[in-house]
Amino acid sequence: MPHTETMLESKEIFAGRVIRVTYDTVRLENGNTSTREVVHHHGGACILPVDEAGNVYLVRQFRYAIGEEIWELPAGKLEAGEDPFEAARRELGEECGLTADHFTDLGVVYPTVGYDSERIYIWAATGLHPAAQHLDEDEFLDVVKMPLEKALALVLDGTIRDSKTQVGLMKYALLRGKA
Repeated sequence: MPHTETMLESKEIFAGRVIRVTYDTVRLENGNTSTREVVHHHGGACILPVDEAGNVYLVRQFRYAIGEEIWELPAGKLEAGEDPFEAARRELGEECGLTADHFTDLGVVYPTVGYDSERIYIWAATGLHPAAQHLDEDEFLDVVKMPLEKALALVLDGTIRDSKTQVGLMKYALLRGKA
């Protein structure tokens, strides 16, 4: 029998542009009640661009919440009801200035399951073509092309710490027999 909890009451304690936070009372499977603080997020989509030579494109940008510059796959947050695949294609163009002929679904990751509803959808893109890059006015990043093997080494040595990027690179490598 699957484990579950049933929401009895939910109080919104914050509503912002990107997240909403609720304080929920739940019934546990043993009949007792407990509380949960939940961050509600529309999710995100990311894309792993891979060129014909086996190079991948990553972005390097500062992330305020953790106070450091990190390596990531091109990605963006979803608007309510937005199709994740279309968002991933959009981010490929906006952040990398690329379009692609072929896309491979690499699945979904739940980055923080203890308190956050966010889901991140991941695709690999091949058959790349240049297009116009058009960053948001508050977006500052560098696009870096490197061999897949180097990106995998950066995951293994701890340089790439972003979870969606780790999962996307490792899963792509395993599916392609490169790991």
